Amino acid sequence: MPDQFHDPYDAGMTVRREVLGDAHVDRATARTTPFTEDFQTLITRYAWGSIWTRPGLDRKMRSVAVLTALLANHHWDEFAMHVRAARRNGLTPDEIGEVILQSAVYCGVPVANHGFAIAQQVLDEAENKA
Repeated sequence: MPDQFHDPYDAGMTVRREVLGDAHVDRATARTTPFTEDFQTLITRYAWGSIWTRPGLDRKMRSVAVLTALLANHHWDEFAMHVRAARRNGLTPDEIGEVILQSAVYCGVPVANHGFAIAQQVLDEAENKA
């Protein structure tokens, strides 16, 4: 469990950069305004510094959970971002496909269909950059 007496912001920023990549985090923080600053601090401290740093699940398992939740809630932009993150966290394209296929049963075939299309595009883009 994270140390409750230290501010998890720095740990959160480290994990956020490791999972999402420096380019993504730099773009997100560059767009931060006084209006959105508290939100950026919240997600860095809470999601990345308090949850993603917990020892109970490894990053691959956390990515599986996140991909499923994003599919279930139709958060397509975030889903694409987390497909990239899942690859950084060690999921193979086949494992990502299995997550989407599993989600078809519980989230619906149209959701999985759209998820496969987005994941394919993300995976193709990554392959073309390599």
